[in-house]
Amino acid sequence: MKTIFITGASSGIGKATAKLFQARGWKVIATMRTPENETELTALENVLILPLDVTNNTQIHSTVQSAISSGNIDVVLNNAGHGLFGPLEAVNEEQILKQVNTNLLGPLKVIQAFIPYFREKKSGLFINTTSMAGLTGFPLSSVYNSTKWALEGLSECLSIELSMFGIGVKTVSPDATKTNLFTSADVVSHPLYDDVIKKMIGRIQQTGESINIAEVIFDAATDGKDQLRYPAGGAAKQIYARRLDIGPEASRIETTKWFLNL
Repeated sequence: MKTIFITGASSGIGKATAKLFQARGWKVIATMRTPENETELTALENVLILPLDVTNNTQIHSTVQSAISSGNIDVVLNNAGHGLFGPLEAVNEEQILKQVNTNLLGPLKVIQAFIPYFREKKSGLFINTTSMAGLTGFPLSSVYNSTKWALEGLSECLSIELSMFGIGVKTVSPDATKTNLFTSADVVSHPLYDDVIKKMIGRIQQTGESINIAEVIFDAATDGKDQLRYPAGGAAKQIYARRLDIGPEASRIETTKWFLNL
């Protein structure tokens, strides 16, 4: 029985992924900040619930050690994330640090904690949930996008660096999915940008389903391909293909016109 370790498994893509892998015969180690509130996953066989706040260095170390002690681990899915939207000039340092610590440093430190284990057994796969915001630029989400671009860059570098030890690295980049990302996000207001913020949010269609993203994650975990990026969702595939087709500069101009009507 193979095992996947998942961060941010209390809802959305993380929970859907935990349920899908469990249903397909995997052992699942589902981590979350408040495991005491979880009821659905605890009722499933071969699911171990562990506490993990990816911004807590001590807890990262202890939870990873507990997971390793529970048996063999094959895949680590870095899925925990947080949203921050609004103009850069209105974002404060506390909000920036929360975003960076959750979306970039959290996955980085989880990866660091698992590398020696994967290196010793000469196998293992890291899958990082990024976003279409990590593959192309969008207005009024610059800090969020920055963390996702950084995670894409980290993943690409590590896919080369860790290949010498038989360790794989992949990213799954969802489009706007029906999760609580937007409802739980920090949205920063500024009078000079508020009309544009409303326009931008109005143009974001959360059409993707978490289970569909989970299916892409399962494919990435099991297809055996030496492939780094997996856009997830119809819109994600279209947006990324369009960017590759016309190039980053034309894509930037096109995105500006689409979002801002400039």
